[in-house]
Order: sequence, then C-alpha cells, then structure tokens
Amino acid sequence: MKCLVSRHTVRETLGTVFQRMSVEAGVIKCKAAVLWEQKQPFSIEEIEVAPPKTKEVRIKILATGICRTDDHVIKGTMVSKFPVIVGHEATGIVESIGEGVTTVQPGDKVIPLFLPQCRECNACRNPDGNLCIRSDITGRGVLADGTTRFTCKGKPVYHFMNTSTFTEYTVVDESSVAKIDDAAPPEKVCLIGCGFSTGYGAAVKTGKVKPGSTCVVFGLGGVGLSVIMGCKSAGASRIIGIDLNKDKFEKAMAVGATECISPKESTKPISEVLSEMTGNNVGYTFEVIGHLETMIDALASCHMNYGTSVVVGAPPSAKMLTYDPMLLFTGRTWKGCVFGGLKSRDDVPKLVIEFLAKKFDLDQLITHVLPFKKINEGFELLNSGQSIRTVLTF
Repeated sequence: MKCLVSRHTVRETLGTVFQRMSVEAGVIKCKAAVLWEQKQPFSIEEIEVAPPKTKEVRIKILATGICRTDDHVIKGTMVSKFPVIVGHEATGIVESIGEGVTTVQPGDKVIPLFLPQCRECNACRNPDGNLCIRSDITGRGVLADGTTRFTCKGKPVYHFMNTSTFTEYTVVDESSVAKIDDAAPPEKVCLIGCGFSTGYGAAVKTGKVKPGSTCVVFGLGGVGLSVIMGCKSAGASRIIGIDLNKDKFEKAMAVGATECISPKESTKPISEVLSEMTGNNVGYTFEVIGHLETMIDALASCHMNYGTSVVVGAPPSAKMLTYDPMLLFTGRTWKGCVFGGLKSRDDVPKLVIEFLAKKFDLDQLITHVLPFKKINEGFELLNSGQSIRTVLTF
C-alpha cells in the first residue's frame, strides 16, 4: 500500500520537530571542513556547534557552492583568522533560533547571507546602499557579540563572512539569513547566496544596463557568466565575453554572449580591439577577475565619455592601483559593487521566486555536484579550470 503524504504535511512535521529542538537546543557535534592554516587542504573534523544566542539562528546546511573567494583564504590573498570554517554560498534549514528572532522559524528553508542586512544602518536605509555595517569583510571571524560558536579539539574555530557553510551546521546572526520559498531546490538556489547574485546584480542593479546597449565582460567564470545573464535580461543587444581560456567561450555563448574573444588574439591593447569591433560604442564593461591590470583595461574599454565600468571581482588585499586620471576626466563612470549592489534579505527571496518562474537557468552554471567529504576534490576542479561551480551536498 502506498502512503501519500503532501509536501505541506512533511513541511509541518519538519517544522514541529525543529521547533521542539529549538526549545531544547544544545551543543551539536557534526562534521566540518576546517582550514587550520593557509595553503593547506581542508581537514574533515568533528566540531561542536554551540546553540544560537539572542538574535542568532542555527542552520542545518543542505548544499553549498565552492566560490573563488573561499580559495582566496586558502592562498592568503584574503584576510582571515585561523583555524577557520569558510564557505559562504549555501542553502539550509533553520534548526533552532535564539531569543528575539522574528523573521525565521525552525523548519524554514533559508539562504545564509555573507552580506547582512540589518535594515538599521545608513547603508541599509539608503535605497542605493547595501554594504551593511555588520558585514565582516575584514576577517574578524566572530559573530555580533565578538565570540565564535565553533570549537574543534578544544580550540575555538573562527567564522567566515558571517556564514561559514562548509559544515553540517552553522550559526549566523538573524540579519545574515533570508527565508526562501520551500519549493526551491537547495543544490541550485545556493548559488543565489553569492555567485549568481553578484554577477546578475552587477548588470541590472549596479551597472543599470540599458536595452540595446553593448556590454563587455572580462572573465568568464561563474560570476562572469551571471553578469552575461544579467546583461541579457536587461536587454543588451551585444554582449562580448573576454577570457584567456577559449574553452569557456561555448558556455558564455550558451548563457547569452553574442561573441567571445581572447586578448591573446591581437597584439593591440584590448581596449583598441573592442573599439574597432564595436565602432567605439561600448556602453558597459565588467571586470570579474579581480586583477588590477584588467580593472584598468576594463575602464579604458568603455566609451570615454558615457561608458560605465563596474569592478565585480574582489581585488587582492593590500594592493594599490595606479591609473591615468584622464580615463575618468573625459566622463567615464567607474563603479564597484558587493553582492551586485543587491539588498540581501530583500532581494534574495525575490531572485529565488524568479528562478522558480524560470526567468533564468542556474543549471548552466553548475558543472559538478559532489558529496561534502570530497571538498578538496572540488577545489582541485576550481584551480584546474575544469569547473564553473561545484556544489557540495550533505
């Protein structure tokens, strides 16, 4: 005899179980990928995850993406304290909540947010702002009260960018979590927690690409492809992808690029090549690599008077950039963005709904799905250029 149970009933039951656990919340022992120091592989360890404190949420992670930013911590180009649990692009279920939490409840499907939205600071209250004062982009590695919820072998383990998703359970501040539609597939919408939103938002929110315009995207990784998807959604008529690796061109064309070129194909500066290709009509350029040289190339490649260039790729820490001020004097606009300029708690649930309505296809960005225990293999795929996005499932 078949037993037919509706998704609503399962959802109700799961919520009831997690609500009971929330009341009885204690320390959870689970597996996590710990980075003990720079330039070392992840070590799968048993850790203790403390219960959430006031205005905190403990989340059971269902799926998490591997992002280049996580690799920056391994290589030492991004500041972090050690030992640390990195990972910041995920989907999960609320397991328990601390006192005073009102926006989510146990059993809710959620996306942790590396960019919080407290809705109280100047950036959150400004309609054009999104860099919340509670963001941890300087590597503090602790939650709002200045302490960590992770321990391993008797030692404190630090958080990463308000999230830490390379673990079966994590704890985040309430301002760093967004409730999403329960129908959303976790192994796909986890990309909305970072990579997709960062690129898509850079085009539609920060760049404000206009219909009929010409756009150029430097760097065709997962975020670069998401920029292309954003430019296409905004109505750009010509989208040129640029990368040294021609193997990435096919995927770029599949998501909306109209043509792709490699800087190696010409001895001329890329800005001259693009000017000749477009009749000097590049309206928008996006640097999605994080290299100082390509930031200048991207700026020089947009129209000298009305062009807009957006820095999307995270720049290396403690590096200075030198450029000719005439590039700006003539009228160009040079902008940067974090998380595509999106307001995380407001916009992430909306993007999930748009995904469910098939407004964009995240499958194009996911090349590998691996079990969590194969996290080191996932980073090997990233560094060898074989993957766009690898998603780890629990």
